[in-house]
Amino acid sequence: MNGANTAFIIVASVLVWFMTPGLAFYYGGLVSKRNVVNTMLSVFYITGLAIILWLLIGYELSFGTDIGGVIGRVRGLFMNGVNLTKVGASGLPQGAYALFQMMFAIITPALFIGAVVGRIRFRFLTWFIVLWSLLVYYPLVHLIWSPAGLLTHLHVVDFAGGTVIHVNAGVTALVLCAFLGERNAKQVQPYNRTWVLLGTAILWIGWYGFNAGSALGANMAAVTAALTTSLAAASAMCTWMVLDVERGGKPTLIGGCTGALCGLVGITPAAGYVTLFGSFVIGIIATLCSYAFINVIKPRLHVDDALDAFGCHGVSGIVGSLLTGFFATRSVNGSLPVSGLFYGGGWQLVGSQLIGTAASIVLAGGLTALICIVLRRFIPMRVAAHDEAVGLDISEHGEVADERSQNEVLQYPDEFIGQLGGFAPKPSRGRRQPPKSSH
Repeated sequence: MNGANTAFIIVASVLVWFMTPGLAFYYGGLVSKRNVVNTMLSVFYITGLAIILWLLIGYELSFGTDIGGVIGRVRGLFMNGVNLTKVGASGLPQGAYALFQMMFAIITPALFIGAVVGRIRFRFLTWFIVLWSLLVYYPLVHLIWSPAGLLTHLHVVDFAGGTVIHVNAGVTALVLCAFLGERNAKQVQPYNRTWVLLGTAILWIGWYGFNAGSALGANMAAVTAALTTSLAAASAMCTWMVLDVERGGKPTLIGGCTGALCGLVGITPAAGYVTLFGSFVIGIIATLCSYAFINVIKPRLHVDDALDAFGCHGVSGIVGSLLTGFFATRSVNGSLPVSGLFYGGGWQLVGSQLIGTAASIVLAGGLTALICIVLRRFIPMRVAAHDEAVGLDISEHGEVADERSQNEVLQYPDEFIGQLGGFAPKPSRGRRQPPKSSH
């Protein structure tokens, strides 16, 4: 066992885990005050759900003995058939590698929560995540990241999860939105812009574990990934702010944070394969494409992706995955099967990336649609209109993030009588009821 590399991966794993509460703050700051608790809980409780699934059967389905290049074989529940002390690549024990990969299994379903906030039932979401992990995420991990995976043999490369995580989560978000339908009332103001900045900062910090950790050791590939991650996020953030000024006349906090996020997503599949110049260009192009989709294309689609999960993660992930075929070079990472188009490798890597990206879109989109069609026959997918109106914090959880919101409801009960009727305690028999509020 290589002690330095193992310690590095444990630290990287903690950083990637930290991204999930960071995402909760990012999404929680963007939603309306009626849905803050629901949004943050929907993101954060996945840490528990995904860890149980991953250690139960997820790791072996993803990296176990190959079955047809599509899925792994489960030899025992809770990794009972896995030798956790077996030393693999970079001197890592298999247990450390499983820990690191587990963090990706947590953050990936959390990403598409932003698309469906304010209108999806918590129970439906829970069962959807279980089925989606089994039918979509684990097979896609095996296809691309397992040495025996079908797409691995086609020389598809994905350094840290551009297709496996971001394209996958983004397309899933888009399909979920199509099945849910548009919100009855669009929010006007985000709940807390400072939370958006806090969440973005936490995500950016965690992304160093996300990308640099994917080098699986304290080596030059990790250094390269850390540098390219930094530059792509910076170029993307500045590009979005320039676009904000050109289009609206003022730079915005949310715009700058969104741009940085697009750059982080865009560089993820290429982080350990490209030069600094390549990362600079990828950050700019990813942001341009996401900005165009969110502001020009999305309004014409009539698909209500509440927090632009597809616009950021899906679009920038697709762009980053494809651009890897152009900018990757063996001079940066000799493990590449061939250099990209701009570095003398011809169209081979571009073709492989196109296949891998298209396969990810088809698999995620098709199976997500199938899960929705079947699951909503047993569990209602969308909350009732009156629950949506009062907000999912009250209707789904019975608590609010801001006590002032609760006080407004209590001060003006007549205005909320229709929405809150189902949540009010039943009066005791024979007890005199207080008069109605005169407000």
